[in-house]
Amino acid sequence: MLNVFHVIKDPVHGSMQFTTQEDRWIKPFLGSQIFQRLRHIKQLGLADWIFPGAVHTRFNHCIGCCYIGGQIATKLELGAEKKQLVMLACLLHDIGHGPFSHVFEDIFYEKSIHHEDWTPMFLEEFMQPSFLKRFNERNEKTPIDANTIHQIQGLIMHSGEDKLLSDIVSSQLDADRLDYLLRDSHFCGVTYGEYDFRWLLHCLTPVENEGTIGLGITSKGIGVVEQYLMARRLMMRNVYQNGKKYCSEFLLREFLKLLARAIHEEDAFLQLDQSPLVQFLKSVNTFNEKALKTKNRKRLINQFLKSNYSLYKNLCDYDIFSMIRSLAKSNAHHPVIELAKRLHNRRVPRVLYIDPHQIAEAREIIEHFRKKQKIQDWQIALLELPHLSYEMNHDPILIRNFFGATRFLHDDSLMIHAISDKSEYLYLLSIDAEISNSKKMIPFYRSLKNVVM
Repeated sequence: MLNVFHVIKDPVHGSMQFTTQEDRWIKPFLGSQIFQRLRHIKQLGLADWIFPGAVHTRFNHCIGCCYIGGQIATKLELGAEKKQLVMLACLLHDIGHGPFSHVFEDIFYEKSIHHEDWTPMFLEEFMQPSFLKRFNERNEKTPIDANTIHQIQGLIMHSGEDKLLSDIVSSQLDADRLDYLLRDSHFCGVTYGEYDFRWLLHCLTPVENEGTIGLGITSKGIGVVEQYLMARRLMMRNVYQNGKKYCSEFLLREFLKLLARAIHEEDAFLQLDQSPLVQFLKSVNTFNEKALKTKNRKRLINQFLKSNYSLYKNLCDYDIFSMIRSLAKSNAHHPVIELAKRLHNRRVPRVLYIDPHQIAEAREIIEHFRKKQKIQDWQIALLELPHLSYEMNHDPILIRNFFGATRFLHDDSLMIHAISDKSEYLYLLSIDAEISNSKKMIPFYRSLKNVVM
């Protein structure tokens, strides 16, 4: 009997083919309300302000990641049960994201809550008997139960017992990165993220190291992995940390933080109280105040997650856009209103790149000018963007050579050895567009001439 393939047309991978069995695994999760929510969360925050095509979503990316996970599982000749775990973990790996993806994580004190922290709560919904019953009616030969969902969670969190499967879902060579580099590059209209996916897939292989089998490559794959890692570095420098993008997202983060504080403290914002976003931000503000005073935050975080999941799971980009549009109409003079107007009208900050060797002097100049002119922190801000291209000591990429011996990528690649465990720093000076060309800024720009790149 011929295999029947279910095809999803994709601008990045072309015709993504799923067997009937794979289609039956995926569809129940794909059709759930909490997964469909990802259609309304953009993959790259405000990147489309700079790269107009970058309007793709977490929904697109998760399906692409699931497809690549299945391709890797087929290449490694995994059985149906393991392939099912890998594909579902890849499909659900980003289900915990909030509005504007990583931007929303920055509203929490010291980034103490990440999208991964919400993931177990989303996955718990798939443990409901009603969902498991619907799934198993379609998959009599490959049923799942609550333990299966726990295994999927383990793969997403890279805490599963099977390292090979965990590596496919979460590692320096995982299906997540293999998809988002190609996808983000395509939708941004750049070539920085391109690499030879088909050859890399061909070179993937199980590799044993210290008694544990993980995902690695054959020695023939060194060149393509170099290409892949450099593609990630170039995407980081030119897209993910693009100055205009990052400074625009800085304004969005400041808007959310200030809104949370204003709702908590000022009567003028009481009319917004019924909004789910506002209710959530009020809880965030309370959490941040408590987090500031305690060192042991684990219990505080768990309490916040449980208390606010019902609000969080219904939030998407549209909730924030709607709030921005509503507040931008106000004639009141308040930092929240000012930020709303800038975001609503796409008033992108002016961006200056600061010489990393002159960062101390730059901080001094900026602080002095802010105090002298009574300028708010969000109007002139120095932003630090670190990046580590390759982690050599933490779970390095393994190579199986011609004789079956295990080696490390950084030992066999001069290029990768040169960037291993070396953090790079980018320093951006974000200047509010409304003041960037005012006369009072002239002395400030003159004082910066020796510290700007």
